[in-house]
Amino acid sequence: MDVINVTADAEEFTCNAYLVTGEHPTLVDAGTMPGVEDVVADHVDRLDRVVLTHQHQDHVGELDAVLDTFDADCYAYVDHPRRTHVLSDGDTVAMGDESFDVVYTPGHADDHVSLVSDRTLFSGDVVVYNDGAFDDGSFGRTDMPGQSRERLIESLETLLARLPDSVAAMYAGHGDPFHANGESVREVIERALSRAERREPKY
Repeated sequence: MDVINVTADAEEFTCNAYLVTGEHPTLVDAGTMPGVEDVVADHVDRLDRVVLTHQHQDHVGELDAVLDTFDADCYAYVDHPRRTHVLSDGDTVAMGDESFDVVYTPGHADDHVSLVSDRTLFSGDVVVYNDGAFDDGSFGRTDMPGQSRERLIESLETLLARLPDSVAAMYAGHGDPFHANGESVREVIERALSRAERREPKY
């Protein structure tokens, strides 16, 4: 199973949209980069599903283009005109060659979910490795209407409680991926939690 950031060359603001190859080719978020469907098509002949971590515009801007190109299913926590499958906390969804648990992690967005397998975490925007505010464990912004730092802190605690120690890679909605090498994914999330608990502005 390979994980490819198909929006890596974007010139506009976008999330990281990750193509997960394998038995169940899946796109985690769609991003806002025009032509992202063509980048996906460079790597796979079919796309089974798009799984949304949340529906902020930078994560769904090109969703229609991707779904129209591949006739793929769409998994989302809350309603969307293109949703074909509802994501609920505790569900499992096959992506690539792994089975992922759905963990409801609001705070940055009311509909935010993270996706956790035995080896891999897709964390959306609830926790990132580096984002300009912190370089080795940061958390999603909570300074805009509808966001909550307190709820995000609870979500980070929930994520830690449900994270297998065997998880060795974290793919976040922004910044670089993190691969365990000397420190663990858990340690990165714990550092992000500690920083979030200070209640200081990120930027």
